[in-house]
Amino acid sequence: MDKLLFLYKFLRSPKSVGSVTPSSRFLARAMIKPIDWTAAKNIAELGAGTGIFTRYLHQMKRHGCNVIVFERDDKMRERLKSLYPDLSYHDNAAEIHSVMKQHHIEKFDYILSGLPFTNFPQDLRDRIMEGVEESLKPGGMFIAFQYSLQMQKQLAERFEQVDFDFVPLNIPPAFVYRCRKGE
Repeated sequence: MDKLLFLYKFLRSPKSVGSVTPSSRFLARAMIKPIDWTAAKNIAELGAGTGIFTRYLHQMKRHGCNVIVFERDDKMRERLKSLYPDLSYHDNAAEIHSVMKQHHIEKFDYILSGLPFTNFPQDLRDRIMEGVEESLKPGGMFIAFQYSLQMQKQLAERFEQVDFDFVPLNIPPAFVYRCRKGE
């Protein structure tokens, strides 16, 4: 069902969905691997889609950890709300900093992103990345997947440390960036 929904959304709006199929469990595991679940208090997810990362965040978070989920598509967001009602949902990732303040969150420990940055105009990329940078605590981590290395230079300009892994068991294969904000 998730695959059909995702394909339908992709065919209707390929620039905002970015892929013909949802992320694999291999990609999901690579995305959540860097998270220290014993210490994480505040996590944001940008571009949740059908919710494979959301499911892992919901399952792994400890009591008292806030998870804020951003998904632009109303139907996908409403579906996620029904599956994981204890998480908080918003529609615009470019507003991450103001949403953080609404929830009385000082800073995020981790921000995960499935947004198709390659499909976005540069000004939207910049607005989202400025919000991410402003909302992430010193030493916090931005974890994003992309299907190319196009964002590597832009991420290296914003973060103290940028590493990435290649996940071949995904359609299409993906790169997972792990970007640490300077102290």
